[in-house]
Amino acid sequence: MKQGPGGVTAPKGFQAAGVHCGVKRGKGDGNQPPMSRMPEVLDSKKDLALIVSEQPCVAAAVYTMNRVKAAPLYVTMDHLENGEAQGIVANSGNANACAPNSHEHAERMCQLAAAATGLKPGDFVVASTGVIGQELNIAAIEKGMPEAARALSRDGSDAAANAIMTTDTVKKEMSVTCAIGGKTVTIGAIAKGSGMIHPNMGTMLCFVTTDCAVTHELLSEALHEIIPRTFNRVTVDGDTSTNDMCVVLANGMAGNPLIEWKDDGYTVFLKALRQLCQELARAIAGDGEGASRLITCAVREARSEESAERLAKAVVGSPLVKAAMFGTDANWGRVLCAMGYSKAPFRPEYVDISFSSAVGAVAVCRGGMGLDFDEEAARSILSQDEVVIDVHLHEGEHEATCWGCDLTYEYVKINGDYRI
Repeated sequence: MKQGPGGVTAPKGFQAAGVHCGVKRGKGDGNQPPMSRMPEVLDSKKDLALIVSEQPCVAAAVYTMNRVKAAPLYVTMDHLENGEAQGIVANSGNANACAPNSHEHAERMCQLAAAATGLKPGDFVVASTGVIGQELNIAAIEKGMPEAARALSRDGSDAAANAIMTTDTVKKEMSVTCAIGGKTVTIGAIAKGSGMIHPNMGTMLCFVTTDCAVTHELLSEALHEIIPRTFNRVTVDGDTSTNDMCVVLANGMAGNPLIEWKDDGYTVFLKALRQLCQELARAIAGDGEGASRLITCAVREARSEESAERLAKAVVGSPLVKAAMFGTDANWGRVLCAMGYSKAPFRPEYVDISFSSAVGAVAVCRGGMGLDFDEEAARSILSQDEVVIDVHLHEGEHEATCWGCDLTYEYVKINGDYRI
């Protein structure tokens, strides 16, 4: 299994594009903040993405569990009732949620994409991301769609990845390849997510493409198995978005034997898809709004995977833990405190805690009690781009890993004037 570039156009038969149509006009529409590490995105303000397959695809999706759902999700749910799709159209800069004519605008986006590509409106998944409660500038999308269609290319994944960014500071794009039945199968993806990340489904927008030949039933089952162990284990700020969606399109052009049973081919495909989703989940956590470092919490030797996940998610989601990580303060008591209110069963007197990073590791708690440790060494460890909080419960054989980020002044600045 190999990881590589190319994103959604890495698999055979897929083209993509990203253009500026005018939905984004400034910071207040969800454009990148001044701290963006991608000035080319700030300059172009790409805000309309298009992904199209040469062949019809089987499709599967997972959606936000927020009771308030954006109109594009309902339209996509309707279009995917038959388990098929051939394209994705998405805008950034406006969520098209809780706003006038939102359902009509979502349907209109599919109609425009269909007219520009020669497909049918029902062939498209539609997505939006940005500010909630403001009417979508559909006239801008009407004007920009022909340009997006003309720009479709095998090299268009980068532009599409840029076009779905809001407060992201870096694009999220990758692909993996694996061998199934003697054929090379490729899975590619682009994703966005930086704030309002606390999933009960799929965290953000993630568009996955593959040339694997697989039935809709097994594609859907694979996605639903992977999401809880990847994207659902990320938290940035405790808020679950109205627009979260993860969609997979599979066109079968790799020529592998059709995966219609849970055989060796399915196992290989599942492993590759999980690797892809896990790396994107880590990228989203590390690019949390205002974040300066990725925080990973691994809980081991738990009574069950469910309890391990609950404990790890409580730790990476704790504002006090996140603030301590920002300040490079090895305040392990906050870790144990977060575990205590997680409602997961564990014995505090059995707990060991350590912090680690690329420069070393330090044990700070054993058997629920504090250890003497070198504060300066701990501060050096916590100052790295990725910090791991290792928790050993000594109660079972199960484990889970969750991802988050630190809580910085920049997060408050970004969200204090998001619409201004």
